Amino acid sequence: MKTRIYAFVFLMGMSQLAMAQFHIGAKAGANITKIDGKSFKDQFKYGYHVGGFVEIGFGNKLGIQPEVLFNQYNTTVDSNFSHIYQHAFNNNNVKLNYLSIPILLNYKLFGNFLSLQAGPQFGVLINKDKNLFQNGGNAFKDGDFSMIGGVQLKLSSLRINGRYVIGLNNLNDLDNQSKWKNQGFQLSLGLAL
Repeated sequence: MKTRIYAFVFLMGMSQLAMAQFHIGAKAGANITKIDGKSFKDQFKYGYHVGGFVEIGFGNKLGIQPEVLFNQYNTTVDSNFSHIYQHAFNNNNVKLNYLSIPILLNYKLFGNFLSLQAGPQFGVLINKDKNLFQNGGNAFKDGDFSMIGGVQLKLSSLRINGRYVIGLNNLNDLDNQSKWKNQGFQLSLGLAL
């Protein structure tokens, strides 16, 4: 009896996957971000992101959209606190490069034209002196966890995204003097293949 139930559930799952809408694509855009913390200037700076996405639709309204992005966040160290971290920063401008993996839930509002997006984003700070596997191993201690909310416009194979990203964990791994969290906006243009 259990074997029949498992077979039925498996067949139902496979039929759902076969009916799922599936698109793969590439995207690029601008990051408008800042790092909150008393060591940084309270201003937004520009960066960029580039990567790929997969859209998997389930039914008429819901879908998921996992992505892999290279994100660059720029910020400026506040001159009042640069003496505290004098050995950490060579100059007042700081660039943080992340390999980010957002996993978003898409909820379609007006047919296929407009979708709301929300979900978590996992990021790994990339160290230029380490290879991809070493950077990946550091994700558990140097990783960034964020939440994303936004909208996506779908015009045929063109995707236009606007998102707000808020970091949830402390990025400061130098000391416990202050907490650093990222936040910002992402604007991007994508093309589904």
